[in-house]
Amino acid sequence: MEKILKQLQRLGFGAYEARAYVALIPRSPLNGYELAKVSGVPRANIYAILQKLEERGAVVRLKTASGARYAPVLPQELMKRLGDRFEEALQETQRSLEKIAGPAEHEYVWNARGYSVLLEEARAMVEAAQTRLLVALWHQEAQALAGNLARAEARGVDVTTLCLEACPQQCEGCRGRVYRYRVASDQQTRWLVLVANAAEVLAAEIAADQETLAVRTRQKLLVDLAAWYIRHNIAVAAILSDLGGRLKRLLTPKTRAVLAAIGPDQQQTGWLEHMRKLLNRPQPKME
Repeated sequence: MEKILKQLQRLGFGAYEARAYVALIPRSPLNGYELAKVSGVPRANIYAILQKLEERGAVVRLKTASGARYAPVLPQELMKRLGDRFEEALQETQRSLEKIAGPAEHEYVWNARGYSVLLEEARAMVEAAQTRLLVALWHQEAQALAGNLARAEARGVDVTTLCLEACPQQCEGCRGRVYRYRVASDQQTRWLVLVANAAEVLAAEIAADQETLAVRTRQKLLVDLAAWYIRHNIAVAAILSDLGGRLKRLLTPKTRAVLAAIGPDQQQTGWLEHMRKLLNRPQPKME
């Protein structure tokens, strides 16, 4: 019972309003005196509460020979009414805010901690996407965002996904054009990179214990870097996988020297060998 009352209060009902409405559902119609008795709402307040419930569209007043009695609007009908009103209010508020919104004086860089916070921000970005999504992620985050990505794809958003775990088979979480390449370094953390509408990026590092550090920004340089990180890794992985051992024979000595010089810091192997090792690692077991 307390859970239902709290849920109604989250929808805007006062504590007494919630009690009166819930009390009416199994035992209507009731007059004010009867409702006060079964609901626990003080008799001095009950008629004011009933008036508010009428205005909210939650109860109807019935005229009988013995006086006014009250019955609840069916829960499914009430929820539909409330949903329509909230949606209308949200749209009106959005339009009003957009009218007074001006260009930002600077592009923000937002930092956050926590896995639940990361997923909340990621879901919000995906739901707000209108044209394009670039995504690089692991299996766990693909599953957590599956519903949001599916809805984005269904409304026409162009989705490109880089599966950093290189799952042996495509799961239901990855959407759109899916590329499965293990192009992230071996480490104890997972990455989530999400670029929406070529205008905003969310990037996060997730430890094995779910400790999470995330950055979200519209700063154009960082957005472009993240977008090209995803695109370039897909392109490079596809080329290396296709050419295999033939690639080294096709490169000039000068190009091989360049690739050897730009290998990862503190590693003896060059860039080409580093990428080959990443792509040829054993496939992880799916949880």
